[in-house]
Amino acid sequence: MIKIDQPIIDYSVEKLDTGKNHPEGDPVAAAIHKETAERASGQVILMHEKLDRPEVLIGSTYKVKTPVSDHAMYITINDIVLNRGTPHESRRPFEIFINSKNLDHFQWIVALTRIISAVFRKGGDVVFLVDELKAVFDPRGGYWKAGGRYMPSLIAEIGYVIECHLIEIGLIVPREPDPEQQKLIAEKRAAYEAQAQQKDAFAQGVFPAGAQLCNKCQTAAVVMLDGCMTCLNCADSKCS
Repeated sequence: MIKIDQPIIDYSVEKLDTGKNHPEGDPVAAAIHKETAERASGQVILMHEKLDRPEVLIGSTYKVKTPVSDHAMYITINDIVLNRGTPHESRRPFEIFINSKNLDHFQWIVALTRIISAVFRKGGDVVFLVDELKAVFDPRGGYWKAGGRYMPSLIAEIGYVIECHLIEIGLIVPREPDPEQQKLIAEKRAAYEAQAQQKDAFAQGVFPAGAQLCNKCQTAAVVMLDGCMTCLNCADSKCS
């Protein structure tokens, strides 16, 4: 901290240092100043709404099959490559298309794709779209996907697809549990699987399902046989 005791009567603006004055033994500082100089001179292309669409874009198409519709939905997200061939090369989403044979959702699908594409082309932070879309709930109820993931609505499914794509191109870093959490999860999973194995072994025994416990041999093997409760393990019967 620098304390100024006297009033400021003059000032001057220093020129941008490109790293030439830094010693050769400090390559990190030189690289930082070089990147700053490139950004200031306009050599680094950033995403903004005035960026023209190239003739060719790269992208991915995701197939979404939900139990709420008989027809699958195909989501295509095209990316633009900024600063190709430079250390600042990056992929940014540029447009989205959604196609389906189901015409019941045609109007809101067209509106949603245009709005999302406009947000993509505007640049800046587009990660907030994922949270906004995944927070939309269907008043009729959601559905379960394979693997145990619950989707509250079809809009949330689109948000999940966009999240997967942003993770693929590096805009979102997936959150992973720390080593202690991973250890705790592994212990809880092993305990649950062991408990499930015990239940399965008991349920898949040699005696019929639903058999009652025998008071004599303490085996779940008592069933109704010829109008009398009989144990299939020790042959104990109330009628004998």
